[in-house]
Amino acid sequence: MKKRSQLAILIAALLPASVLANTIEGTVINSQGNAVTNAEIELEGSDIKVATDSRGKFIISKLNQGLKEFHIVAPGYAHLHRDITVNTDETLNVSFTLERSPIEVIDIEATPIHMSAMESAAPVSVLSGEQLRRQQAATLGDSLEKLPGVNTNFHAKVASTPIIRGLSGPRVLITQNGLDVSDVSRVGPDHSVASEASTAQQIEVLRGPATLFYGSGAIGGVVNVVDNRVPTDSTTRGEWNLEHNSVDNQKVASFNATTGTDSFAFYADAFWREADDYEIPVAAELDHDDHEEHSGDYTVENSDEESDGFTLGASYLMDEGFIGLAVETFNRQYGIPGHSHGDEEEDHDHDEEETTDENVYADLKQTKVQLLGEYNLDNQWLNKINLRAGYTDYEHAEIELGSVGTTFKNQTSEVRIDALHRQFNEWNGGFSIHYKNSDVEAQGEEAFTPPSQTQSIAIALMEEKHFGDFLVQLGGRIEHVTLNANNVLLPSLDAHAHDDTDVEDEHDHDHDDETQFIRVFDAKHEFTPVSLSAGVVWDFTPSYNLGLSVSRSERAPSASELLSFGPHIGTGSYEIGALFDINEAGDFDLSAHPVDLETANNIDLTFRKTQGDIGFIFNAFYNQVDNYFYQIDTGLYAESAHDHADEDELSEEDEHTSELPVYLFKTDDVVLHGFEAQVAWQLNDEFKLNVFSDYVRARLQSGGNLPRTPPLRFGSELSYNSEKISANIHITRYQDQDRTALEETATDGYTLIDASVSYDLSVLNQDLSLYLKGTNLTDTEARVHSSFLKDLAPRPGRSFALGIRGYF
Repeated sequence: MKKRSQLAILIAALLPASVLANTIEGTVINSQGNAVTNAEIELEGSDIKVATDSRGKFIISKLNQGLKEFHIVAPGYAHLHRDITVNTDETLNVSFTLERSPIEVIDIEATPIHMSAMESAAPVSVLSGEQLRRQQAATLGDSLEKLPGVNTNFHAKVASTPIIRGLSGPRVLITQNGLDVSDVSRVGPDHSVASEASTAQQIEVLRGPATLFYGSGAIGGVVNVVDNRVPTDSTTRGEWNLEHNSVDNQKVASFNATTGTDSFAFYADAFWREADDYEIPVAAELDHDDHEEHSGDYTVENSDEESDGFTLGASYLMDEGFIGLAVETFNRQYGIPGHSHGDEEEDHDHDEEETTDENVYADLKQTKVQLLGEYNLDNQWLNKINLRAGYTDYEHAEIELGSVGTTFKNQTSEVRIDALHRQFNEWNGGFSIHYKNSDVEAQGEEAFTPPSQTQSIAIALMEEKHFGDFLVQLGGRIEHVTLNANNVLLPSLDAHAHDDTDVEDEHDHDHDDETQFIRVFDAKHEFTPVSLSAGVVWDFTPSYNLGLSVSRSERAPSASELLSFGPHIGTGSYEIGALFDINEAGDFDLSAHPVDLETANNIDLTFRKTQGDIGFIFNAFYNQVDNYFYQIDTGLYAESAHDHADEDELSEEDEHTSELPVYLFKTDDVVLHGFEAQVAWQLNDEFKLNVFSDYVRARLQSGGNLPRTPPLRFGSELSYNSEKISANIHITRYQDQDRTALEETATDGYTLIDASVSYDLSVLNQDLSLYLKGTNLTDTEARVHSSFLKDLAPRPGRSFALGIRGYF
């Protein structure tokens, strides 16, 4: 025996560790001792992942010697981490016990290191499965607004982007499978997000700074839409859906399917949506005279839309990973409420065809190509290489009076490579190289930003390690951003104030046919944002943990924040970028102030209960943003670029209808702080109660409030799930918002009640689900404070949606 031991030691010294393969056999059970089927056991820092069989059994072979960290995941259970030391060339028998979690724990795919709502230092949320299908809407912001910490900038149901902790626009990045969607939704609230929720598997939200993973454009957070367009396996499966909604006569059809062979996998999806103007319980305009005779049937005019798209993808599957390509076309035509020109109340007797010609609508087209791949390495340094590359060709035209008024274009190329190293001194992680180039162009009367090119290249490092009951996560990123614009315009602007004591303004309504320019010049700006983060999660007692995350993130300003100079009808303003300023003569000229980076110093505190019949997540955050780019009302007005016939016939009341208030981008220091709370109680096997609340306070350090900040809200959801029937009722209360910026009006609070019920059945070996959804069941007037159209377009009234969904 002694000689055998000496021989084993000699072999271990001479041979590489990979030759000394070991095996672990085990069982995954729950707290009642029952087997957990389809639980996933993953070896951290490697590509090894297996699933349990119907008896809860699993086998992992070809393990090297040393300390191994395993991650065990199963739906409805809290995740489990277990360290196991493999010492000799033998088979180990282990058992893992999972505890119930009433809060669904889903791993984030948006990050190269492991993150989930219950385990990471930074706060994250995931919308997936039946909850995603129940909450999906025509726009991304409206689909996500029931998640804690996430609101919508609701633009009359035709366009919306997510607001994360009071931040949106250029501070919140929207990606698809980790790559920028590359539309122009971050430039204007009337620009739709070119991504579809009906064919997604899950939608992930990283709250707070996520610049380490995606760059300075994610200083407020990231929304990542995940689908299977580049399939990672060839299992045949699919899903289809048909739905009709009463409030706007909306009809929706969608499907996605995956199949393949041993070496090749194929994917296809498609969707189609059509909707009319949506109904509302009151007149659209807030100052409408309700005493006028009316039929009582109110709608938001020009809020109809039609969308369609399809995706084809294929992958080559290898033992060491996969490589695949997907091509998507996305088309959308939608009306733009509040974006009309001329006197809409002058004549209501036009026929339907003529009214349609006068409406303003957007015609959006996008082609997206994505190349995704993973390759598992077998060397002493690197464990896995993840590749993401994409090219996007985006265009949308705004059609006015039957002709193209303004066209927006965006062509983006992007490559990201994540290299994950083998576990080193129990540290897991790796580095990321990220390159992106975007050419953005706007042409037409409302091209308020000149054509520009933004190029960035970055390298980031992310690491994590368990120290007993502590998980430590560290990261850093350095980025170089170049912004080029070759035709920046400084027009001669006739900006003027409205003086109530003087009926006649000093400005001249007789406009020249051609705009006069003071300067036409080239602009080039270079920035080097640096971001750092550190976080720790302490499992201080079974089922509970505390999380702390601190970060310092820098953001380069966008082209629209610097270079804008023109009418932006979507926001109802004349926008002027931070590159310009008002001089002593009261005219606009180049600013003498340097262009600095925006810097956010953020701290997050999290308290969680991860297991048992009751689970909760409490987050508190404080975010101080220095050199924050925002718009101020100058008190001046300027003519929009649209022609107005017979201006001599305008009454004094209508004299200024063609003018827009002038807003100037400037910088200041701001503070955003607040909380998110989520409690889930599994009452029994069938009933579960969820309660949530969130709040953000956004203010200038020098005094005053940031505009369009979402109000305090809280709500609850009671769910019932049995073998065949699922039902839920969701009640959300939005409080009054009277903490407003200058020239901003307050918004009354409101309560929304939604409900749904579904029945599952099996027909011809296919699982079907019949469902009925009701939203705003009390037909309440609800105006979204964070919307630019809150005084023109409230939320839809009472609505019922009937649908059928199939799985195969």
